[in-house]
Amino acid sequence: MDVPAARVVYPEDDRSAVADAVKEILATGALTLGPRTERFETAFAAVHEVPHAVAVNTGTAALEIVLRIAEVAGRDVVVPANTFYASAAAVLHAGGRPVFADVSAETFALSVATVEAALTPATAAVLLVHVGGLITPEVDAIRRLCDARGIPLIEDAAHAHGCSYDGRFAGSFGLAGAFSFYATKVTTSGEGGMLVTASDELRDEARIYRDQGKGSFGANHHVRDGYSWRLSEVNAAIGEIHLRRLKEFIETRREVADRYTAALAGLPGLQPLVEPPKCRSNYYKYMVLLPTGVDRAHFKREVSERFGVRLPGEVYDLPLHHQPVLAPYADGPLPVAEDVCARHICLPVHSDMRDDEVDQVLTAISAVHADLIG
Repeated sequence: MDVPAARVVYPEDDRSAVADAVKEILATGALTLGPRTERFETAFAAVHEVPHAVAVNTGTAALEIVLRIAEVAGRDVVVPANTFYASAAAVLHAGGRPVFADVSAETFALSVATVEAALTPATAAVLLVHVGGLITPEVDAIRRLCDARGIPLIEDAAHAHGCSYDGRFAGSFGLAGAFSFYATKVTTSGEGGMLVTASDELRDEARIYRDQGKGSFGANHHVRDGYSWRLSEVNAAIGEIHLRRLKEFIETRREVADRYTAALAGLPGLQPLVEPPKCRSNYYKYMVLLPTGVDRAHFKREVSERFGVRLPGEVYDLPLHHQPVLAPYADGPLPVAEDVCARHICLPVHSDMRDDEVDQVLTAISAVHADLIG
């Protein structure tokens, strides 16, 4: 039996509910920006205890819209080096310049110190990424730093559905948060994104931007430099139905993570990313640092070929300042980001993961650890 790197979980009841929703949508002819989108937005905002949510077609679009509203064009945006390309791409597409920052080895996230080191006189925003579903305990201190400088804090919460710190959910710490519903996320709409905010003004502007910058849905009257960032009613229905499973999916993932953490404590040299006090992760990713000098590719190949355990892709293996397309914005080494990108692996975590699958993963990791690390 193979343990896959990822598995999209849509139980039979949900598949039936989606099929019924599609029939209803096709019968009404309301295929975009209709009642299903509103239901999805309302449900997502309620789950994350924020006043407003605006559905769009990708998480990248959600980020770009917030950055456009924050008026970053021609200015700098602090971005952690160990995030997905889309975080920097959203800055570029909004007209800004990414300034890459180092991160904390304890959280894989920006810290007050790394943000301060990356600030420039032209900084327009700070982009805090909740990598793997973990919100850094420094989030409030980073927000205070941003407030003191008059700089908006924007959350890239693509991984952070249902995650919280000190009882507050991802998306509630900054000016706005941007979530992704790509197929592998804890809950998905197939493709899609969501912008959340407490600002009435930002919500209204985001609705304009997502629909080609039109002043109203039915008018050929364009007031912003928007784009076609609408989410279809079918995707909204898929997302809203899957969102109902978020709590149970997170509980399953946390149970898996607890088993991993307990077992890894007996394997010297393997260092899991520990959940700090007051943090509640959804464990979109379970990240483990390998010892310096261990060949990650060989480690992954061994657990796959000998034990049928497919390890997911890293988050992320190549830092942004080493990406060829972003070379013009690279400005020196960022040692911690480079180190964590080079050394970590992710263990499989599925929203319906079985005990025997967890056992198989742990057997594989233990055996390969004994051979390669000792």
